[in-house]
Amino acid sequence: MEQHRTRTPQRRQPSQGRPAQPGGLGEVTAPAAYPVTVAVAPVTSPAPGSRPGGVPPVVRALRRFPNPRLTGIGAGLFAALAMFLLACLDRLLLGGSELVYGLLFLPVSALTALWVRPADLVTAPIIVPIAFAVGVIPVAGGTGGFGGQAMAVVTALAVHAGWLYGGTLIAGLIATVRKVRQMRERQRHLLRADRADRAARRPRA
Repeated sequence: MEQHRTRTPQRRQPSQGRPAQPGGLGEVTAPAAYPVTVAVAPVTSPAPGSRPGGVPPVVRALRRFPNPRLTGIGAGLFAALAMFLLACLDRLLLGGSELVYGLLFLPVSALTALWVRPADLVTAPIIVPIAFAVGVIPVAGGTGGFGGQAMAVVTALAVHAGWLYGGTLIAGLIATVRKVRQMRERQRHLLRADRADRAARRPRA
């Protein structure tokens, strides 16, 4: 009987100098490399005097300033305590200068009107005169017991009524401006809500 000779197939070795053909099982072909040109944009420095983001430095400084919202009682306590402490410092450092006390009263009045919450804006012009009367006690410097002290406070309030009216006027103006802005913002919100309601009710084609 004839026996068939079996030969084990041998894998052909790729000849040197010729790259192996891709596409075999389990082989990953590398994508062809194409030249890519990247254009680099020139870096331009900001013009002198320009503001980053278009925001003035004063506005950015005001945004970093604290902006609490105090109730009417809280604003009253803040104004009275601030004026009393400033009056004590004035009495200690400057001997109770009423001019310095009056000048310090103006920014305290402005801050009180700015920091009171919108619901208590009406109380700002009322709080400020009370704070002025509380703070004037160390500056008035009366003698002779409670009666002499009270007369000194009344005299100081009468003599320096200009500072009192000025601070009250500042607080009233700031409160009025804030109230007008609040009413306009509320009106805009109502108009937007009305337009959205009409757009929702409009039948679609």
